[in-house]
Amino acid sequence: MSNDQFSNGLKSFGKRFKLNRSTVFVFSALILILMVAFTVRILPIRWEIPSGQIHLNEYDPYYQYSLTNYMVKNGLFSPYTDHWINYQQWYPNGLDMSRSYPALPMTAAALYQVTSFLGVNIDLMTFCSLLAVVLGTLSCLIIYFIGKDMGGRAVGLFAALFLALAPSFIQRSSLGFFDTELPGILGLLFFILMFLRSMDPKRSLRVSLIYSIGAALALAYFITGWGAAYYALDLAALFVFVLVVLKRYDRRLLINYGITMGLALLIAIQFPQVGYSYLTSAPVLPVIGVFIVLLVAEFLQRHNMSVKTKMHAVIAAISVAIIGIIPLVYFGYLGNVAGKFIAVISPVARADNALIASVAEHRVPSWGNLYVELGMAVIFFTVGLYFTLKKPTNRNIFLLIFGATGLYFGASMARLLAIFAPAFALLAAIGIIGLLKPFMSLLKETPTAVLKTKRKLLRVDKGYSILGILLILIILMTQFAFNPLQFALSSQQTSVTPRAYSSGYMPTSISSAGLPLVPPEPLTQWTNMLTYTNNYLKTTDVVVAWWDYGYWLSVMGNVTTLADNATVDAEQIENLGFVYMSTEEKALAMLSTYDQKNVQYILVFTSLYVFPYDESPTGYYVMSYGLGDEGKWIWMARISGGAKDRLTNEGFMTPDNTWTDEKSFGKSSDYGRWEWNDQGMNTVIYKLLSSIEYNYANNTGGLVTVLDMEDVGLQYFEPVYLSGAEKQLSPYGDLIPVVGLFKINWAKYNADHPNH
Repeated sequence: MSNDQFSNGLKSFGKRFKLNRSTVFVFSALILILMVAFTVRILPIRWEIPSGQIHLNEYDPYYQYSLTNYMVKNGLFSPYTDHWINYQQWYPNGLDMSRSYPALPMTAAALYQVTSFLGVNIDLMTFCSLLAVVLGTLSCLIIYFIGKDMGGRAVGLFAALFLALAPSFIQRSSLGFFDTELPGILGLLFFILMFLRSMDPKRSLRVSLIYSIGAALALAYFITGWGAAYYALDLAALFVFVLVVLKRYDRRLLINYGITMGLALLIAIQFPQVGYSYLTSAPVLPVIGVFIVLLVAEFLQRHNMSVKTKMHAVIAAISVAIIGIIPLVYFGYLGNVAGKFIAVISPVARADNALIASVAEHRVPSWGNLYVELGMAVIFFTVGLYFTLKKPTNRNIFLLIFGATGLYFGASMARLLAIFAPAFALLAAIGIIGLLKPFMSLLKETPTAVLKTKRKLLRVDKGYSILGILLILIILMTQFAFNPLQFALSSQQTSVTPRAYSSGYMPTSISSAGLPLVPPEPLTQWTNMLTYTNNYLKTTDVVVAWWDYGYWLSVMGNVTTLADNATVDAEQIENLGFVYMSTEEKALAMLSTYDQKNVQYILVFTSLYVFPYDESPTGYYVMSYGLGDEGKWIWMARISGGAKDRLTNEGFMTPDNTWTDEKSFGKSSDYGRWEWNDQGMNTVIYKLLSSIEYNYANNTGGLVTVLDMEDVGLQYFEPVYLSGAEKQLSPYGDLIPVVGLFKINWAKYNADHPNH
């Protein structure tokens, strides 16, 4: 082949795929953004490499992993066809795993089987951990196409960049975060892309129907992946209703909406976690209601009626809808909104539910949390709202509703900031491009551009355009380059790091021993404890622990637990709180209601702070730091105290052993420490925590003095393994997590209480 022929071939290829300078730049920028998104999310692997095992992050991902593992071994639909009950969780009744959302574990199991078939040798937990990074990066790619449809390729690139570096989304798509938010955000974004394209009047009806089916599949994936799918359903319903109110109805709206919602719900309700009752749940009613509105709009559009007749038709339709709902409510077919969803709509409702309020991600985010999430880009977000309002196309109307509702729910519950992140990214991108456009236009003009005002002509030099662009870039740089001061575990000093870097550089929870800090090296207290339970305890041994650690113990530790993060049985969690906050005698009376042969151990997690002090008789003091159960016991008191009437009626709470919240166990001192009273020092939680502190002090050979607790002694609990208590003393002090496992001495208890 001659050089001319080769050159002509390249030109022909370029024309076919429109490869010009602009396309190459956009493609290169998008690849770079996706690489940044992937790199930031995989940063926690730095703590995983030394152990040779990549773990999952937080607690819930281990539940998803157990489902995935079961599917890999027994088939994708096996948890549902087998009606799998996991008896290692929620002893003695077990946990019905067939009630689980299938989207994420099915996706992971299917992809894992494909990679295994292709000869890729990787263990399942590592695969699931890495899959979170891949799906998070894929979400950034999808939002590029959404932004491109809304405002061009530049908007798409900035939207992808903002989502790639959004702190809330990084936290929920980084290495190991194998949880429901992954299929949720991915499904939400793909649904938005497909749904809005199906509404585009410039597309043919055939193409529009294809996009409607794609939107339905994406929405079904969302519904079967995350309970927050109610948001997407009602977001679409509200958007379509607003279009009708603004007199933008056409028949395609009815067809596309009907296909999308009908097919999505039809697919989703086939799974037990969703079920047919989903169709009569309160959040789905607006979806059905809007479909009725569309039918009425179609009827009115097709028939030439007077205004009076149209009003009568609308009133009749509303009356029929209300009459149809009344019997559903009366006979109990209409499901109520779950408590957590009511709590999202009205955060005040959360204050009355200690179990919901005890979870950090369920709390109302502070202004500081919102600032860390939004940063200086809140300026672009606000400007984006202005430009979107200024041009109210159908897509912009959707984006306005998406942004407003996303902001409300994100400000209501910290976990839902992940849903607000895509809306924020899109609006901020539109704001940036809207601000840059006039400056870029001026740069293309003659050296001195002329701007016409109401009173006179102004001559604007290109230098002002360059200054404006630089100012925007500086604000954008501060958005990603700086972050509030962080606490470093090793030196307890503060350091400034980029926002995205700090969000992605947090180690997995188990590699930081459950502490919300960044250690200089992996902390092995929890992994050592779980290795111990794997090696020395039986699978049927029940380890009593606060519900936070249930998944770790059952999945990684291979023992049986009373409760975990599924929180399917509030009463059992109340009982757990009672066990820790009551006396040893009352705690074992409660645990005796289970099988003593199986309930053999109790576990507690604490963080100790050791520091040198000249006035100490030994030179060092040790005290609890508040990052373990020594900080969570307040919720144990509140949750169990909320069940005071039930526990009293059952004979567990007595006049000398009762409470409603933490105030019965002491008070907060002037310097912020908790001062335990006699009742507090007689609780199981206090005795276990103090036992760990004194064991650590003794292990140092008397070099450390316990500062904050008294050695009250244990009567029926014997320490078996205190993971972390053997840590060597540092000359500068240290923060030391300790996981304590104690054996229950049932023989002694039964001898002391023969008639219990």
